[in-house]
Amino acid sequence: MHRPLRIAIGGIHIESSTFSPHLSTADDFEVTRGDALLARYAWLSPARPWAADVEWLPLVHARALPGGAVDAASYDAWAAEIVDGLTRLGPVDGVLLDIHGAMSVVGRTDAEGDLVTAIRSVIGPQPYVSAAMDLHGNVSPVLFTGCDLLTCYRTAPHVDVWETRERAARNLVEALRRGQRPHKALVHVPILLPGEMTSTRVEPARGLYARIPEIEARDEIVDAAIWIGFAWADQPRCRGAVVVTGTDAEAASRAARELGEHFWAARDEFAFVAPTGSLDECLDTALVAIGDPTRRPFFVSDSGDNPGAGGADDVTYALARMLARPQIRDGAVRAVYASLVDPDAVAQVADQPLGTPVSVPVGGRIDTRDPGPVRLDGVLEAVAEDPDGGRCVSVRVGGLSVFVTSRRMQYRQLASYARLGVTVDDVDLVVVKIGYLEPELFAAAGDWLLALTPGGVDQDIERLPYQRLLRPVFPLDRDFAADLTVATR
Repeated sequence: MHRPLRIAIGGIHIESSTFSPHLSTADDFEVTRGDALLARYAWLSPARPWAADVEWLPLVHARALPGGAVDAASYDAWAAEIVDGLTRLGPVDGVLLDIHGAMSVVGRTDAEGDLVTAIRSVIGPQPYVSAAMDLHGNVSPVLFTGCDLLTCYRTAPHVDVWETRERAARNLVEALRRGQRPHKALVHVPILLPGEMTSTRVEPARGLYARIPEIEARDEIVDAAIWIGFAWADQPRCRGAVVVTGTDAEAASRAARELGEHFWAARDEFAFVAPTGSLDECLDTALVAIGDPTRRPFFVSDSGDNPGAGGADDVTYALARMLARPQIRDGAVRAVYASLVDPDAVAQVADQPLGTPVSVPVGGRIDTRDPGPVRLDGVLEAVAEDPDGGRCVSVRVGGLSVFVTSRRMQYRQLASYARLGVTVDDVDLVVVKIGYLEPELFAAAGDWLLALTPGGVDQDIERLPYQRLLRPVFPLDRDFAADLTVATR
């Protein structure tokens, strides 16, 4: 008699900079279990035809804004919960692993590899495991071996996150129903680049990822995926990767090598997605450009402390440079700085009436690099509750609104600015802790520069003190022949 497939779902989703002093703990994560976990997935509400006749079994899912390495106790607790949950469930046909792929855990060098190994220790070698990942994740040999199917986003900025998770689930169900374990092929590409040089909005990444549909259209291919890798962790697994899965081993290997060779051949074409410069160079350009209304609001990315990549979110370098500009301090230029995390500073001022003069040091508590805490002598102009940042305030200093949050967050959506009374169309200059502009900001910007600022996710990766990477790797090394060996399982 036919029975429904039994598929468990769980994972831990974060990217972690090992160069950031921030420590990610359980308090940074949103954790879902039970029906709430299943409710995350649109293909179950209602069930798509391919997802019907499947018993979906929730484990636990923990997700956080990128940050520093995860403390071992938090990771161990969730990994144990996943393992214990699988033990209680008994035999399963498959596991959907909903992960990022660039999690770092204190004391470990391959967190996702550890996780899939723990899962296999319970379910054994027969059930299929399918991983849905971020293209900025890493595919270690251990992760590749432990999974039967791996896929990742195909856009950066990421607009296909849920599509990718659905694809990973559908590929798993279809493979189980075929009753044939997929053949898979991996090529590690010795390239390590920041995401801001590999946006799929522009070439060569746009063309590279555009090859995937043609590969997948081949009869023997199930899925093709390209990982850029994660540049801000000092671990051997950090590098580009291609994985192709299919019903024919030779076809999968051939396609993986083909994509790997295209990736390697494009290495010298990768460039930052916006003009770059030091923070002061970017401010010089912006303050001239805003004389042209078509270039307002002018955005500058404070990219080295981008919390969306793992930055501490409290480096004050860019804020100090803005406050040093007379045009901003005297109000001739209307500007916004978004943002700094400092719950103590928020607590000191948030309960005062709007319009109250305040004097409060902000930032420099997590990442203490120069200039450290900066004192804001200004006026409390707004207080708001933000679903990401918690209680937030805006302190006005001359023409500058400084956003200070209680939790780390990235000001990537216009609604977050509006909560603190700012419509970006009415502003001359926005300096935001971000890398490439997320879609809403990109659409709103009159012009944009990417400032190469200091921080735990420094875009100039040659300034980072790598010690454990597998070398050679481009662009840290340039005069070498790539080993594009295809690994198969």
